Amino acid sequence: MASSSPPANYDQEGVDGHFIPTDQNVLQKHVAFFDRNQDGLVYPWETFQGFRAIGASLLLSLGGAILINLTLSQKTRPGKFPSLLFPIEVRNIQRAKHGSDSGVYDSEGRFVPSKFEEMFSKHARSHPNSLTSDELKEMLKANRVPKNFMGWFSSYTEWQALYSLCKDKNGLLHRETIKAVYDGNLFERMEKERSSAKKKT
Repeated sequence: MASSSPPANYDQEGVDGHFIPTDQNVLQKHVAFFDRNQDGLVYPWETFQGFRAIGASLLLSLGGAILINLTLSQKTRPGKFPSLLFPIEVRNIQRAKHGSDSGVYDSEGRFVPSKFEEMFSKHARSHPNSLTSDELKEMLKANRVPKNFMGWFSSYTEWQALYSLCKDKNGLLHRETIKAVYDGNLFERMEKERSSAKKKT
């Protein structure tokens, strides 16, 4: 997928009608992987397909598709009538940013390096560049905003899904893996690796 910044006042659609995430909004890049036809909209079946493409189980893929699209769709479609197809508009994904998160994405969907470093300086005690399951739980607890129950739940499910899919054989979630999630490169890499492994077998 193209990743160059569109010019000012550009509507983020290339000449072929495909949606182009901006370089500034890395949150768009993170979500755009699930926009399987690159039209700027992510429907539940595309979310399901994206999860399956990176090796998620049938149950996780189905649950993720339902939960993610149900909770994020209308937040990314300000002023529009609710749709029973529950599309997520990639260009507005920053509007769906929930509380009780790490703060690595700011309110405009931009990457905040200091917040990323803070994750490891505060919570990576066993290994300086990795998080264990217990350290991950500690981080989630530390990030909780009082009474922000939906934020707690959203953060927990997101990180648990990542941990279950990407931990190594020692149960560690590595810094480079987490960084790749935030900059939008991890999912594409996982899909290619899975596709390559299938061809070899």
